[in-house]
Amino acid sequence: MTDDFGATSTPMAATTPTPTTLTTADGLSLEAQWALPTEPRTKVVIAHPHPQHGGNMHSLVVSTLFTHLSDAGCAVLRFNFRGVGGSEGEHDFGEGEQLDVRAAVAAMTEAGDAECPLVLAGWSFGADLALTCDAPELTGWFLVAPPLRVVNADRFKAAPDPRPKWLAVPERDQFNPPDQARSTVADWANTEIHPIGGADHFLVGRTDKLNTLIDEFLAGL
Repeated sequence: MTDDFGATSTPMAATTPTPTTLTTADGLSLEAQWALPTEPRTKVVIAHPHPQHGGNMHSLVVSTLFTHLSDAGCAVLRFNFRGVGGSEGEHDFGEGEQLDVRAAVAAMTEAGDAECPLVLAGWSFGADLALTCDAPELTGWFLVAPPLRVVNADRFKAAPDPRPKWLAVPERDQFNPPDQARSTVADWANTEIHPIGGADHFLVGRTDKLNTLIDEFLAGL
């Protein structure tokens, strides 16, 4: 199995997810999975890396976060973007995929307690797409290795939003290292850069640091 830009992922012994289907505003059905505890402490939607480089909802970082969060009692939803796996449609270069993210957020909003914090997360391509969504139901964003160039900057609706945004940026990211990311988000509202030491864009062997970081983020909501 390959991840964003061809990195190889390792299957994990995950919490058994439940299949579900999302429907986008333009009428596509998207393949998805979620874990829905009876009384979740938080809801998290996770968007996957670039479909044209092997990214899907089973990619390494997505699977790691899904497993960790569901084991911690969170409600978690992951999905395949249009044209990936069992999802209908075709890759739309970050345009139609914005509707996919909105469909996932809407589905998770309707699941369980409406007062439960709802976080939108993503890795790489999925992180940039998460930034295009400023749904009022969201509590914040957790973004892993965002390239910050998948779509035009004016599509990053989350940038001026006062709700919290944490960017987990690998120390040796090949596409957007911490210093470059800091420069890009310097005028964004309520945004923090958190370098991941010893990691590159693919985070192989460093995903445990993401688990710790997202725990800290959720605890502060």
